[in-house]
Amino acid sequence: MAQTKRKRRTKHRGNAAGVVETRGRTGRPPSADERKKQDRAKAREARLNQPPTWKASRNRAVLASGFMFVLLLITSKFNVVASVLFALLALVLYIPGGYYMENFMYRRRMARRARPPKP
Repeated sequence: MAQTKRKRRTKHRGNAAGVVETRGRTGRPPSADERKKQDRAKAREARLNQPPTWKASRNRAVLASGFMFVLLLITSKFNVVASVLFALLALVLYIPGGYYMENFMYRRRMARRARPPKP
C-alpha cells in the first residue's frame, strides 16, 4: 500500500524544556541575495570594529566644510570671503569634534560588546 502521509525531511530536536529547536541550513547553499546580505553585514561589522583615525575625521570635516562653503556662498549672495572664513572655522572645529565623537562611540560599542548578555 502506498504511503499517504509525507515524511518529515529534517529532524526536530526537542530540548529538556520541550522547546523544539531546528537545525540550521545544512544542504542548500545560500542564494545570491542571502550572500549579499551576509557580506554586507560582515563589512559593516568590520567597519565598526576599526578604531577612529584622524585621517578619516579630516576627510569628513573637509567634505562637511565644503558643503558648508557652497551653502553659504549661495545663501549669502556670493560673498566669497565670508563663506571661506566660515568654512575654515567649521573645518577647524569639525576635525577634533568628529574624531572625539567617533572615539566616544567606538569605546561605547566596544564596552557593550565586552559586557555579558543579559539572561
